[in-house]
Amino acid sequence: MEETNQTYLATEKVGKLMSKYAIPCIISLLVGALYNIVDQIFIANADYLGSYGNAANTVVFPLTVIALAIAVMIGDGCCAFVSLSLGKSKPGDAQRSMGNSILIAVISSLVLTAIYLIFRDPIIAMFGGTVNDETFHHSQEYFFWISLGIPFYMFGQAMNPVIRADGSPKFAMISTLGGAVANIILDPIFIFVFKWGMMGAAIATVIGQIITALLSIWYLCHTKTVKLSKGSFHLSGRIISKTLTLGICSFLSQISLVAAMAAINNMIRKYGAMDEIFGQEQYAQIPMAVVGIVMKFFQIVISIVVGMAAGCIPIVGFNMGAGLKERVKKLFSKLLISEAIVGAISFVIVEFFPMQLIGIFGAANESVYYTDFAVKAFRIYLCMIVLACINKASFIFLQATGKAVASTMLSMVREIVFGVGFALILPIFFGLDGVLYSMPVSDVLTAIISAIVIVMTYKELSAGSKHPAK
Repeated sequence: MEETNQTYLATEKVGKLMSKYAIPCIISLLVGALYNIVDQIFIANADYLGSYGNAANTVVFPLTVIALAIAVMIGDGCCAFVSLSLGKSKPGDAQRSMGNSILIAVISSLVLTAIYLIFRDPIIAMFGGTVNDETFHHSQEYFFWISLGIPFYMFGQAMNPVIRADGSPKFAMISTLGGAVANIILDPIFIFVFKWGMMGAAIATVIGQIITALLSIWYLCHTKTVKLSKGSFHLSGRIISKTLTLGICSFLSQISLVAAMAAINNMIRKYGAMDEIFGQEQYAQIPMAVVGIVMKFFQIVISIVVGMAAGCIPIVGFNMGAGLKERVKKLFSKLLISEAIVGAISFVIVEFFPMQLIGIFGAANESVYYTDFAVKAFRIYLCMIVLACINKASFIFLQATGKAVASTMLSMVREIVFGVGFALILPIFFGLDGVLYSMPVSDVLTAIISAIVIVMTYKELSAGSKHPAK
């Protein structure tokens, strides 16, 4: 069974494998990112919601990322563990990891939903939702309905990398795409036709998430390489520990982003109130709405970056397990070059075409203060996006090779030490602009550390390979 479906990972050309696995993963993550982005686009262009609805979307967004963080920890960890196990010819461990991951995904999603529903208002306040009354009201409405969809969202996101690890990257893409298409179709109907406002945007999203979850369940009943049985669902502390350890970097990269967004949102609320323009009640929500839009564009770019790297996890894991380090090294080189190209294209877009980006999110309905701040936010906040892309790729690649500790530490330094630290410190000296400076400063410092790690990784991969790369 493993010969038929998995041996080609050790023999097929690296470039061809990267295309086969990375492209569906990129599309899956892009489509997943579109759930929140599409909501924000339609909300921004609804004149009865506008920047207030945009700000509410920005407030709730980090709370969906928490759910995503838990889901990708389970899914990416399972994906890496399954690939390593198959590379070592241990299909039993692969089966247990997949079965245990399914159970953990279901249980954790139900717990998180209960927490969200019970502590809704304090959580919204924690992420800056009290910037003004209108924003708080929209945040409450949107958050309630989004919370009801958390179990479906988490299950679909957790199973996506598991399906890829089973050798079906295209189905993983299709399952996510099906839900996103439904969301895109329903959003304008619920928001513009039915006038359901934030509730309509949220319900459209939840329906899409249900579709993705149902398609994932269907696939799990028809797996190709890892055949599930009742024994696969018997919880094993050893298997769960190893699976979650391999996925901890994915978790921290997402959860630390939440910490950074919480810090940024609160600094925006605090220093925006001190600003001559944004200190006025009618403009108070603009900085939060704008930064949310900038983050959404960054999320699109990062979805491509993470998709390229995460799509390579099964390839890296199998070849590391089989001792074919030279192939892993070649894949790493191709990945870094590809990520740098994505970053360069993104840099050109944010520096030269910020007005076009803003226009997508309803700038025509807003004041000149909205437009001016948005242009500045795009150009400053994302000016080091090339380095951000390379940094993220390095973290995920280390995770795929089984170096969970090194990957986790790098991610923590970038997102917590630098990301949160500079978001809190720089506004003290530069006011509202300090929030924008925090991103490029963090990326530059992280790139210095990443360069050292990349060199060390190359040296290690150059030693001990069984066969030359293809």
